[in-house]
Formats: sequence, structure tokens, C-alpha cells
Amino acid sequence: MKEISGGVCAPLGFTASGIHSGIRKNKERLDLALIYCERECNAAAVFTTNRVKAAPVYLDMKNIKSGKMQAVIANSGNANACAPNGMQSAEKMCAATAKELNLSPERVFVCSTGVIGVELDTTPVENALPALAKSLSKEGAEAAAQAILTTDLVKKEIALEAEIGGKTVKIGAIAKGSGMIHPNMGTMLCFITTDAAIDATLLDKALKETVKRTFNRVSVDGDTSTNDTAVVLASGMAGNAEITSEDEDYNTFCALLYKVCEHLARAIARDGEGATRLITCEVKGAKDEKSAEKLAKSVIGSSLTKAAMFGSDANWGRVICAMGYSGEEFDPEKVKISFKSVKGEILVCEAGRGLVFDEDKAKEILSQDEVIISASLAEGNGQATVWGCDLTYDYVKINGDYRS
Repeated sequence: MKEISGGVCAPLGFTASGIHSGIRKNKERLDLALIYCERECNAAAVFTTNRVKAAPVYLDMKNIKSGKMQAVIANSGNANACAPNGMQSAEKMCAATAKELNLSPERVFVCSTGVIGVELDTTPVENALPALAKSLSKEGAEAAAQAILTTDLVKKEIALEAEIGGKTVKIGAIAKGSGMIHPNMGTMLCFITTDAAIDATLLDKALKETVKRTFNRVSVDGDTSTNDTAVVLASGMAGNAEITSEDEDYNTFCALLYKVCEHLARAIARDGEGATRLITCEVKGAKDEKSAEKLAKSVIGSSLTKAAMFGSDANWGRVICAMGYSGEEFDPEKVKISFKSVKGEILVCEAGRGLVFDEDKAKEILSQDEVIISASLAEGNGQATVWGCDLTYDYVKINGDYRS
């Protein structure tokens, strides 16, 4: 397995593009992305667990039932959620894209992200589609990655390759997500492409299992979006024998998919609105993985813990407190907590009790770009890793006037 360039365009058969269509007032911001495959793909998707869902999500939930897809159209600047004529707008966007690409509308995946509650005028999309389609290219991944961003500060993309069935298989992805991030999934859009040949049912299983251990383990601010979507398209053009059982080839594909999604999950957490550092929480020694995940999510979602990380304050009491209200049963007197970074590791709690430690050393460790909160319970073999970020003054500033 090795990292390569190209993002969503790295796999065979895929091209992409991104332009400014006019949905956003700022002409310097790209706001419309297109991903296209030259042949019909096996496809799978997962969506937000929020009971309130954006119109494109409902449309995509219907279209993905076929397990087939060929194009993705996505806009930023307007979420088309809880908006007047939402489904009509989503369907118009889908139909116009399908017509431009000479596809059936059922083979077009539609996504939107941005402000909730504002009607999406599809006129800019329809007017921009000829230019958007014309600009599709193998070099278009970066423009597409930029076009889906909202409050993100950086684009998020990755591509990997590995050998499956004697053939070189590639997988690429772009994502957006910075605020309104909380399991399950995080306010994110994620578009994954691969040239692997894999059965649609197995592709669906691989995506759902991977999302559980990656995107469902990210939290920035405790808010779950109306638009969360992750979709994977498999062109089959790598030439490997189609993966139809959970064999070694399937396991290799799952490892590739996990690595891509883990990278993007960490990137989303690192780019949390106003964040200054990536916070990773590792829980080990829990009774099982589910228990470890629940405890870790509680820690990473704690506003007080996040604030302490912003201040580089080794306030481990907030960590064990968050574990305590997670709803998970464990013995507090078996808990051991330490903080880690590239500057080293410091043990601050053992057997559920505070230790005397070097405050200056702790502050140095907690002042790095990535900080790891490690908690051990000595109750079993369960373990889980989740990702989040610190809570800063800028988070409030960004969200205090988001609509304007």
C-alpha cells in the first residue's frame, strides 16, 4: 500500500472538475463540483443519522438502492435542507446533470452543503453545467475538493494504491468537514472512487464497517448535520477478478478503504472550526470495543476537556469525569490516564487517583499540534481510537455570524 497523487481522479475511469457557479456571492470561491466515471459503477453510501435530513439525502437514499452510480454533483454555499422547494431543487439539479452527461437521473448522486433553511436557486447550477462538464479532467480533483468546502480552511484529499488479485488497484477520495461534526457521521461530505472490481453488496458492507471505525469516531462540536453523506463508486477498471467473497482480496480492499477514511477523519478533526490542534483519544483495556468507543467518544466530545486542551492544561479530571457520564459501566479505580505528543508522554492518573507530575513537562506535551489522551481500564481487550479538536474562542466567532 502506498500513497499516490490524483485524489478522486487517481483510479482508472474517473475525472472531476470544480468551478464558481454563482451560488456563493464570493466569486473567488469555487462552489460546484462534479465527479464522473466513463462507465457505470457499483456504488454504496451512508448518510446522516439526524432525523432532519436535507432534500438531496432523501433523493440519494432512493437512487443508491440500485447499487449503481456514475456521477456526483455537489454544491457548497447552500445545504438545501429545511428549505422551500427542497426536493424540487435537488431533482432539478440531478436531472440537469444527467442531461448534460447523457445519463439516467438515477445514476447521479446529488449533494449540497452550506446554510440551512434557504431555498436553493438551481439556475446558477444549470447555467454552469456545460462549462463544468467540459472542464472534467484527470487533473480536476483539486478543484472539486475546493468546491465542496464551507468553513474548512484546507482541502482534504488522498489517494492510495495496492495490489489486489495481481492487479494494481487505486482508491482516491475528497471530503469536506470542519464544523457541525459529531457521530454519527460528522457534517461531512466524502466522495470515494476506486477502480477495484468488487460486488456492490460487499462494497456496501465494506463502506459501512469502515465508517463505523472512522467517520463515526470524529467529533468537533457535538452537532450532527442534516447533510452528512459518504459515497463510494467502483469502476472495476483495474482488471482484478471481481471481489465476490470475504477473502484475502476483500480484506486488502477493506484495508485500503480504512486507510483512506482514517486519513480524512483525522483531517476533518484537525481542521475543526477554530481548532489549533488535533486531539486523539485512545481507550484500551475496556471490556470490549463497543465500550471503549463509547468512553472515548464521551471524552472527545467533552467541551471542558476540549477547552483544557486549548489551554494546554493537564486537567485529567475532566477526562475521567467525561468517562463517568458516558453511560458505560467501568471501575474508576482501575483507570490510568496519560497525555502524549511528539514531546513525550506523562502519566497523570493511576488507579483512578491523581499523581504528582511535572506541570511544565505536561504543558510542553499538550502544546503540540497533535495531542493524544490515553486511558487504560484493565478490564478486558477492548480498544478504540477517536478524533476531535480543541475548543477555542474562534469557534464561537465563526458560528456567531455563520449566515452572514
